Amino acid sequence: MRFSRVLAGVATVSAAALAFAGCSPAADDSETITIVYQKTDGFVALDELFQKVKPEFEAANPGVTVELEPIVADEGDYATKLALMQQSAETAPDVFYEDTFRVRSDVDAGYLLNLDDHLAEWEDWEQFNDGAKEAGRADDGSVYAVPLGTDTRGIWYSKSVLEAAGVALPWEPKSWEEILETARAVKAASPDKVAFNVYSGKPAGEGSVMQGFGMLMYGTDDTLYDADEQKWVTGSEGFVDSLAFIETLYGEGLAPAPDVALDGSMWQKLFGEWFPGGQIAGTIEGSWSPSFWKQGGSYEWPEYVDDIGVAAFPTQNGQGDGAVSLSGGWTLAVGAQSQNPDAAFDFLAMALDRENALEYNIANSQIAVRADVAEDPAYLEANPFIGFFTDLVSVTHFRPATADYPQISAEIQAATEAVMTGQMSPEEAAAAYDEAVIGIVGDENVTQ
Repeated sequence: MRFSRVLAGVATVSAAALAFAGCSPAADDSETITIVYQKTDGFVALDELFQKVKPEFEAANPGVTVELEPIVADEGDYATKLALMQQSAETAPDVFYEDTFRVRSDVDAGYLLNLDDHLAEWEDWEQFNDGAKEAGRADDGSVYAVPLGTDTRGIWYSKSVLEAAGVALPWEPKSWEEILETARAVKAASPDKVAFNVYSGKPAGEGSVMQGFGMLMYGTDDTLYDADEQKWVTGSEGFVDSLAFIETLYGEGLAPAPDVALDGSMWQKLFGEWFPGGQIAGTIEGSWSPSFWKQGGSYEWPEYVDDIGVAAFPTQNGQGDGAVSLSGGWTLAVGAQSQNPDAAFDFLAMALDRENALEYNIANSQIAVRADVAEDPAYLEANPFIGFFTDLVSVTHFRPATADYPQISAEIQAATEAVMTGQMSPEEAAAAYDEAVIGIVGDENVTQ
């Protein structure tokens, strides 16, 4: 969402985007640059940014035309459509919206332009923090994408629902067991409400890892990927324990019903109905959540400021830092097949200058990656939770930045779905995952 930011949006591809499959104006006119990005009912901030930048850029660059090509689709469909467009110079975009976890695999595929020379001459680049710069770096050490912002994840809970269940506030669970105890209390007091949500299953896509399994796994004593050995870890107890937590949550009826949870639009119910209507006690969600509830958001709910509470997600038994978070984010990249790469980078740079980055980060409730934006009073006062989620950066983790990660992630999503639906036990699902990982990366690239 951005789910890994937003889990989903409208599941149809726009006619404008479909037109790309056949032809692209950019292919016929080197003075036209095409900008391809995702847009959904719940995610319009990037469209608004580009609508603002387009006339400014064209005025500053006479003779250059900017064509905006939003793809109205959820994350999975957007990625599929973008990959199809990249197959040919006739359809490949000049600038595009790219999830950080796809950067390395798409660099390997030859879709992204090396930006080192452009960044060396861009004064604003020194404003970006080191972590953000790494998000767009590939295995060859070069940078291929520039981040729009980042995010962190934690627990969002309804104060009124927890109070009705007799839970003391502020709620600050110190272990997984404390989460289950609270969820059981909510279910006992209000059987008709969702006690706690952990995104699981394939329809939620990367959200099932970022707002689900990953928040559990990184709170165990094990890891998904051994960065020192550069090998994927199989056979870990932490993997089984994480699936067991999901099994308990769904098996005891504490989570949303599986058929609801496996609907790719469940996030809309969560933000638009369940929290405002007092129908859910808590969920793992991202720092962007206020963007839906604030004035002008998709599900305006001014009372969220008073009714919602937040807490850090605990490690399994409170060990280590005691809390865990995951960070992702999206970038802008220049297409390797662009016929006008200098104009394309200049558009990217204008879209991510201080003024535009500030507006986008506020509108989209993003964690700023530019130092001058992060210290701006307007950013710090944008919503009452921005400070809390910025502090979670101290305990956050990033997904393994490998080209094969998207395939591995798909196997994790499958494992969570097998457990939440009762098709497999945690041990069986973990074993199936291990076998799949070996098939993807080979025996020589796994460790126990």
